[in-house]
Amino acid sequence: RYETTPEERWVLDDVDFIAEAGQTVALVGHTGSGKTSIISLLARFYEPQLGRIFIDGQDVYQTTIESLHRQLGIVTQENFLFTGTILENLRFGRPEASDDEVRAAAKAVGTDEMIRRMKEGYTTKVEERGGNLSAGERQLLCITRALVARPRILILDEATSAVDPKSEALIQAALDILLEGRTTFVIAHRLSTIRKASLILVLHEGRIVERGTHESLLAAGGVYAGLHEEFSRHD
Repeated sequence: RYETTPEERWVLDDVDFIAEAGQTVALVGHTGSGKTSIISLLARFYEPQLGRIFIDGQDVYQTTIESLHRQLGIVTQENFLFTGTILENLRFGRPEASDDEVRAAAKAVGTDEMIRRMKEGYTTKVEERGGNLSAGERQLLCITRALVARPRILILDEATSAVDPKSEALIQAALDILLEGRTTFVIAHRLSTIRKASLILVLHEGRIVERGTHESLLAAGGVYAGLHEEFSRHD
């Protein structure tokens, strides 16, 4: 429970699921349904009062936060870029990465050309919080940074929701490269991301009320079908 949660109500209640290696798991539901709480527990931003989370059979709360975070890559709607060069920002998750490794990652996700067009390329200075870059450019750099870090597990939280349609297409293509071969947890309102998920978990008031693929959940005509219709009006 959070401090503001009524004593009789758990933020998450009887949430139980398995994510196989390499799968993409989408978490969908209205605001307050528990999506971000699940992600926060996976990343150990919170410690659970009850329940356990295992990665490869090991309880994550029996490992160090540092070792867990070395395996995680997180891309959110509001990504943080710090003051320094583009190259320094891209190395943030793996400081020992060579210049060639950083450039190879940028080429893989299609951001190398964008970076080279900047005034000083990879040595371009980034203003505080990336103020001299567009929202799309910041997001693409954060996706590149995640690839440089080589995480085993990815967390994407509304990663394409704050950009224009042209940037969104570039970001989605970059994400497709980043997701390849990785276990990924996605919070998204964009149907293009949700449709591709191996497993969709539909949350309501802290409980999983439906689970399945996009096709099976649509066919069931339940909560997900209603959310899908709602998302379609804004997609």
